[in-house]
Amino acid sequence: MAQPQQPPQAPPPGAAHPPAPPAPSAAQPQLPAPGLRIPPPAAGPAPAGPPAAGPHVAPPVGPVGIVAPPVGPVGIVAPPRNNQELEAQRRQADDWRSRKVEDLRAERRETHEGGRTIIQEPGRTIVREDGRVFIRHNEVERFGFHARNVYVEQRGSDTVTIVERPDGIRIVTFTTPDGRLLRRLRRYPDGREIIIIDNPVREYRDVVDFYIDLPPPVIRIPRERYILDVERASEADVYAVLTEPPVEPLERAYSLDEIRYSRPLLERMPSVDIDTINFAFGSWEVTPDQAARLAIIADAINRTVADNPRTVFLIEGHTDAVGSDVDNLSLSDRRAEAVATVLSEQFQVPPENLTTQGYGKQYLKIPTEAAERRNRRVTVRNITPLLTGAR
Repeated sequence: MAQPQQPPQAPPPGAAHPPAPPAPSAAQPQLPAPGLRIPPPAAGPAPAGPPAAGPHVAPPVGPVGIVAPPVGPVGIVAPPRNNQELEAQRRQADDWRSRKVEDLRAERRETHEGGRTIIQEPGRTIVREDGRVFIRHNEVERFGFHARNVYVEQRGSDTVTIVERPDGIRIVTFTTPDGRLLRRLRRYPDGREIIIIDNPVREYRDVVDFYIDLPPPVIRIPRERYILDVERASEADVYAVLTEPPVEPLERAYSLDEIRYSRPLLERMPSVDIDTINFAFGSWEVTPDQAARLAIIADAINRTVADNPRTVFLIEGHTDAVGSDVDNLSLSDRRAEAVATVLSEQFQVPPENLTTQGYGKQYLKIPTEAAERRNRRVTVRNITPLLTGAR
């Protein structure tokens, strides 16, 4: 294996930096541009919607909150160390992108460590412990579309992966030895840096716990501004929901892990259900005709990122209630990643502004144990206020 290359030095902070063009329109799918240019941050608060009467408490959806994963080495797909490894990982992802969950079962390898069961499958690590199950995967391969170079550095126990694009912008990702994301930033050719995600471990009484115990939020806005079905929405509707402030005041800024694994916290933010993507049973394939339906989602996200380059969207994957926990967790995680990939490769949504997570069958939209298409869905939320503690 060739040794990782060392990245060239960035120009001094005083170097010229050409102005970035506005976010592209997603009215028509386009071929990905060679590199993504993000405008500098713009000042000004996010628009707030008008108040509405009739407060009510959001009903719980499915089981109460996902329990945080255990902390400690669990095994994860290693980040690519160079361009060749990145391309190999992307080819493997492409090989699996149109497959079904039934094809994964033969590829799974199960090991046991103490009371923990670790299930490895192509591109994913699934962990069972104390009756709980969670999933992890490496997101770096999504950033490598049209990458010019990939570098990897070891800084202490952390791995730093640098994906350099043809325009000189670098996406820098810091991960722990077990693959947990610590930080993600965008570095411009003139030396400017924008931290997109900062994901520290918060320790309380010598115990690391990502779950935040909160009551369900009280919703004081109309239902269509809290959970929007994109099938009946315009780009303006989607943009409005994705720029809504939290439905309740936040006590502080939260880490990405706290947000991922604390459903009551996540539900402080309005969401958009992408019900225009009709996943086949047991499949995460996004067909070309359905990919085109993501245009208005992409337009709204690109517009929001143009307003604030630090914006982070969580793409959630969900399944119906049929099948095993492991199958559904893997399937939902791959559905979320498949949608995020289409948004970036066809509509130029910056991949670093997206993060994905599968929730399996935990949060059913339609409460039924039967096969239900409407439960096989992907949801989008703007989680930036949760990361920054904005009020």
